[in-house]
Amino acid sequence: MNRMQTKKTATTVVTEPSAQAALRRGATTELTPEEERVMRMRLGASPARGARLETVAGHRTDLEIELLAAEIEAHLRWREHQATAARTAAPRPSRTKDKIIRALRRKG
Repeated sequence: MNRMQTKKTATTVVTEPSAQAALRRGATTELTPEEERVMRMRLGASPARGARLETVAGHRTDLEIELLAAEIEAHLRWREHQATAARTAAPRPSRTKDKIIRALRRKG
């Protein structure tokens, strides 16, 4: 009788915070680039600060570049508008308003 030998493999349990920390440190050697990308997306781990970002679309036409530039410009204008609106929406103290309120309180 031939006995089949089975290989025992070690199983490691990794917690989510430790996996995020490992991914933040840099590229992993145990994972393929696709597996690493999936883990980063699943865990919400950002790439290392020094890592080069991949370019998804290699070649773009002039029209696509112009459209992307217009979208970026519109987004930056919108963010600037939001910041300006937040600053101007805050009420400002007014001496005239305070005088009117004091006068109304004295009457009533």
